[in-house]
Amino acid sequence: MQTAIEQFLAGLVRERGLSPNTVAAYRNDLEQLTAYLQEQEGIREWSALRSDHLSAFLDYLRQRQYADTTTARKLAAIKSFCQYLVRSRTLPENPAHGLPAPRAGRFTPHAISPQEIQQLIQAASADRSPEGLRDRAMLVTLATTGLRVSELTALDLSDVDLNHGQLIVRRPNGRERRVPLVRDAIEALRDYLEYGRPVFGPTKFEQALFLNHRGTRLTRQGFWLILKGYADAVGLPEVTPHTLRHSFAVQALANGWELRDVQRILGHVSPATTLVYRRLVERVLQSDGRVPAGPECYHQEVKMGAAMSPVGDA
Repeated sequence: MQTAIEQFLAGLVRERGLSPNTVAAYRNDLEQLTAYLQEQEGIREWSALRSDHLSAFLDYLRQRQYADTTTARKLAAIKSFCQYLVRSRTLPENPAHGLPAPRAGRFTPHAISPQEIQQLIQAASADRSPEGLRDRAMLVTLATTGLRVSELTALDLSDVDLNHGQLIVRRPNGRERRVPLVRDAIEALRDYLEYGRPVFGPTKFEQALFLNHRGTRLTRQGFWLILKGYADAVGLPEVTPHTLRHSFAVQALANGWELRDVQRILGHVSPATTLVYRRLVERVLQSDGRVPAGPECYHQEVKMGAAMSPVGDA
């Protein structure tokens, strides 16, 4: 990945005569992107880069409260580099096309209410086909654990422990954490494993938990399309996998969970990243300070601290 960056920068010097300081800034920005993609998304080749990876990186910058001017500079470097990747035929199309400009003011994660979460789950629950069982299991799991979509689709059968009600989430950087499952998630996963997954016809060597129609691992892009279909069906066009992650964090904090427990569940390295969700909690609370009644899958049914793996700030 570094080779492509150096070739791109050399081209900038040749074609545009950029100053050493500008080239150094571009290099730092692209190396930060590379580190994020490798550590957080498991990307090892530029040919695997997609628009949702770049959107997640921009969210990463906003959560760390980078200045808008800094984010705008990084975005300019990314867009220019992506144009180079298309010209060099590394990518068939530009994944940076249409990326939004930095928003003014402080970053506020977009969350939806428990009632809207339940609408998505009910839409999937109406379909008792293998696909419907799979989709319901994925939506309930994502909404009640706050997993990243890349973590969800990377789950293997061996990462699911329904007897103890937990998932083992493994990151590309070698870190792992244990995430507790609520009752609804356990039941949805059990239904899928018993009545849904076998129908997809996986080989005995296929270890992926969530499968596509070919009996192989469902990709994150595949999940995005599935979620978009349900979101459009219930009138929630702005929902993304990260929206469900944001919504989980807000609801957990609004229900009184400790900040550090939510941090460990989400896999945030720094508590400052988790603090951003406190800005949304006031929107969840009613005027009398109570949390609105949510779906059953959002009830606190596990002791967060006791269920966590001793992996530090993973």
